[in-house]
This record gives sequence, C-alpha cells and structure tokens, in this order.
Amino acid sequence: MKFYDRKAETEALNGLSPEPFEQGRFVLMFGRRRFGKTALLLQAFKGRRVLYLLVTRDSEAVLCERFQKKAEDVLGVRFYGHIAHFRDLFDELIKASQEKPFILIIDEFQDLSWVNPAIFSHIQNLWDENMFKKRPYIIACGSIYSLMIRIFSGQHEPLMGRTAARFHIGPFDISVIKQILKDYNPKYTNEDLLCLYMLTGGVPYYIGLLLDSKAWTKTKMLRYALSENSKFITDGKELLVSEFGKNYGEYFSILQLIARGMTTQSEIDSVLGYNTGSYIANLETEYSLIRRNKPLFSKPGSRNSRWLINDNYFRFYFRYIERNPDLVETKQFDKLYDIVMQDYTSYTGLVLENYFRQKIAEEGGWTKLGRWWDRKGKNEIDILTYDELKHKATVYEVKRQKKKIDLSELKNKAELIKAELPGYTFSYKGLGLEDM
Repeated sequence: MKFYDRKAETEALNGLSPEPFEQGRFVLMFGRRRFGKTALLLQAFKGRRVLYLLVTRDSEAVLCERFQKKAEDVLGVRFYGHIAHFRDLFDELIKASQEKPFILIIDEFQDLSWVNPAIFSHIQNLWDENMFKKRPYIIACGSIYSLMIRIFSGQHEPLMGRTAARFHIGPFDISVIKQILKDYNPKYTNEDLLCLYMLTGGVPYYIGLLLDSKAWTKTKMLRYALSENSKFITDGKELLVSEFGKNYGEYFSILQLIARGMTTQSEIDSVLGYNTGSYIANLETEYSLIRRNKPLFSKPGSRNSRWLINDNYFRFYFRYIERNPDLVETKQFDKLYDIVMQDYTSYTGLVLENYFRQKIAEEGGWTKLGRWWDRKGKNEIDILTYDELKHKATVYEVKRQKKKIDLSELKNKAELIKAELPGYTFSYKGLGLEDM
C-alpha cells in the first residue's frame, strides 16, 4: 500500500530539522504498534541522512554491537574499538553529528529500560552537554504510551522536559479510510466500508494487509482475516503476550469479556470470581487498551460507567478469535467464519455507532459529544452533541437499517436530558448504512 495522509506530521517533523541544523532537537513520537510510525518517519525524511535503530530486548553488548555496525555502514564513519555500552555509543553518535549532522531515530525507545535502566541518565547527561554545540536531531519513537510519557514527563525521570515536540500517532481518519478503499475498489459498498472499519479501525498495517491482498469486499475481507496464517488470527496474541508478561491470561480474560459486552467491573468480577480492579487499571493506564466511558452529564466520581476496548482490531480479536481457540488450533476457519457471520448483523450495529461517533467527532461543529444512558440502562442515546455557544443540541439514533429508527421514540428519550440543557434548541437525526 502506498503512503497515505500524515501531511501535517511530515511538515512539522521537517520544520523541526531545518538544514543547516541550528541546534539539537529531541522529539518524542508514540503510538500503538501497527499505526505506521516508522513508515511516517522514513517517508518524512526521505532523501535525508537518517540512522534508524530498532531497540530489541537483547543484552546491552549485543545491542551495541548491532547498532555500531549499522551506524558505521550508514554514516560512513569508523568508531574506535568495540563498543559494549550504550552511553559510549551515544557519545560517538553525538560526536559524529558534529562532523555531518544526521537524524537519529531510536524505535521502541521505551525498551531501553529493559536493556539497562541507567541508559536514560546517560542520555540526559550527554544531551545536556552537547545539544547546543553538536546539533544532534534525535527522535525517540515508542509503542507503549504510558512508558513513553513516564520517561519524558515523570517528575523524577532524567529526560523530563528534554523534548522539543511530541507526536501522538493514531489510526487514519474516516475520510482517509474511505479514500484508500476507493483507490482500490472504486465501486465499494458501504457494507464493504463498514467491514474494513470493523476489522482495522483505520490502522494502516491492517488496511494494507487486506487491500494489498485484493480483499476489497466484505466477504473477501472476512475470508482473508479468518484464514490460516492470517495476521488477524495471530497478531493479538503476538502483540500483547510480551507486554503483559506472565499474567497475560488474566488480562486476556478481561478483554474477552469486555468484547462480549460485559462492560462493568461488577459483571467482569462476577464471571471471573475475583476483584479485577488492578488489572483493569493497568489495561487503562499502563497499556491504553481500554477506556472508561461515562454518560454525558455524569457527576464527578459517578460509578455509572462502562469499559470499552479502544481498538477495533482488538475488539474483533477478543470477541471471535481468542474466544474460539479450538477452532483456530484445528484450523476450522470455515466454522469460525460461520460464527462471525451469525453474529455479524448484531455486532456491526455497534460498530456502526462507533463509526458515526468518530465521523461526527472529526467533522466538528459542537463543543460536547458523547453518549447518554440512565442508571438502569433502560434508556440510552447513541450520540448526543451540543454547542454551548449557540445553545443547540442534536440527538442521534444509529441503526444498520435507517427505516427502523423511530424519531418519535428518540424525542421521548431526549426529554429525559432536556433539564440538563435548559434553553437549548434540539434536533433529531437517524443514521444508517446509507449515511456512511
């Protein structure tokens, strides 16, 4: 798949690295794996002098040996002797930048803490000594949000306050997803678009897997995703087991229950038989995999909330693939496809709500956006937006088949929230597949 979007990020990255370099820059970039951070960086600096180093969880000596060889090959320099410590390698790279400036990209930067926790202090000392006179331009790129923020923002962390800019890379916007699908399949249907959104959520890597394999329609996408050797089958476990460590089973169980619709801690605890509070907190703050969703107008401290998985692919993975390991193990992918199709209409109704919530969010024109439901969960509004400047509110109902939406019923539910928005003018809209 060709490179799409990221124009603003590309321009900003190049704006931070003018030639000739005036002084050093330390830039932070973070975003989940598969979001295209590396592709963005290599595209942004195409044609420029770049040294790209990927941190792996090897010993410091092994990592430095690999980095030294690559640096010498790419930069055309020779370092004195064999370098076994990252502080010495970093010192040599800064010296090399004085002779001929280059852009240093350190990917999976957070894993340096696994290699040697003292590395960040070494980097801080060398950076503070050299940023003005030797002009290194360094990009620290990482995939674990909480760790990257802690490294560069923690009050007692050595690299706190050292970054000139931060870039948070997310999935593609709705408009970009539509453009990509149109480029591959000009006659795509909204059902095709919904399936692409359901499986990928706009993550570039997964979009590329599908469309480069000519899986351009709903049926072909699902057949490809639910096939032997598909990354959609294996990626969930491959990405998360190493991050979760030995307790991955507990985390997987919680994610599977949330994906199935058990979205409160009490529901999850009742199924698993123990207090999952610490695990849920980690999933939210450490791994950024789930988020707490509260209805609009909730009071501070309200427990009326639901947990949601942030990522469309992981929702799909834990709802269908991780839940059916026997079918995967015995390669009964046709059976797995039948299970997905049996639930497809119901599940994509929920996906469609998320699609429109994201689309409306990207289009703007409001000051508050969210969902609303009462404490008993009997009355619910799919999407509510309101403009605090113009005192206008819009209430939305979302269904796959728009003709099934009853606007009079929607108006009745809206009566329950009008006391929260006195003096507002309300409008009501139904959204279905045809509005995508």
